Amino acid sequence: MDELTALRELEADAPALTADARAAGRARLADAMAKESRRAGVLSRRLVLRTGFAAAAAAAVTGTVVVATGDRGGPRLTALSAAQVLDRAADRSRADGAGMPVPRSDQYFYTKEITTRTMIEGGRTKRYSDEIWLSVDGSRPSRYVYDGRIQDDPPLTEHEVRWPPTEYAKLAELPTDPDELLALFDASSSGGIATYMDFLMLMRDPRVMPPGLQAAAFEALAKLPGIVLDDDEVDALGRHGIGVSYPGMTIGLVFEQDTYAYLGLRLEGVKGARAVGKELVGGEKYVEVKGRVKAGVVDEIGQRPR
Repeated sequence: MDELTALRELEADAPALTADARAAGRARLADAMAKESRRAGVLSRRLVLRTGFAAAAAAAVTGTVVVATGDRGGPRLTALSAAQVLDRAADRSRADGAGMPVPRSDQYFYTKEITTRTMIEGGRTKRYSDEIWLSVDGSRPSRYVYDGRIQDDPPLTEHEVRWPPTEYAKLAELPTDPDELLALFDASSSGGIATYMDFLMLMRDPRVMPPGLQAAAFEALAKLPGIVLDDDEVDALGRHGIGVSYPGMTIGLVFEQDTYAYLGLRLEGVKGARAVGKELVGGEKYVEVKGRVKAGVVDEIGQRPR
């Protein structure tokens, strides 16, 4: 994403990140989106380009969703905006994260997800199981298992900088005030789509975050101008949810309808497309949804939380 600008200093006395660090962040974003396409296709250009964004943003309106809530008089219908859904998801995140233990630097973040990919034409559906072991401090190799295919990533080098960070200690340095967090992400990405994508990257890994950080991320997204609700979404486990995304984007967050718990991501892509200049030609369009099965902290690769 060539519109990313210099990252703002994480602390007042911290040196600015180098051009190499910024390039590494862009490369990691591109690599992560490639992984989301399961290395079998190419994601829609709307994930990485601003083509048509201005028109889409101008035409977008704030969405609402009608949910049932209970009171003494029985259930009633309430219309919620995207911002209200995200704020309720933040409340749920804080409740779920209460008392979460701090991982040791020599441990691993573990995540297991179920993914379903449905082809737009023909409705063929394939189901995947993914597992990730991510080094807590980046000093050890990490492992990604996509549909049985194993990819081992080397430890972070001394000068390698990831944005957003994945190391627990660096995540703990991020502000948990949503206004401060949004300002930091805006400064590092020039705002708009780039800021939105950075927050999605923060949601992707790791799954275990310092207290209050995920909640602050949801509240910061609620303040992002133009954030909208999608139609009723169903994750890979069949759970009905509320989708939240950015105008013109084909990737978004999904929350459970009743509890506002974060379920995972939904994205649209193209399998088998080929690039002709700046355009993608051919291929089969698909919709892919992810449902988190388990997340936790373990001592070594191959181990799973009880």
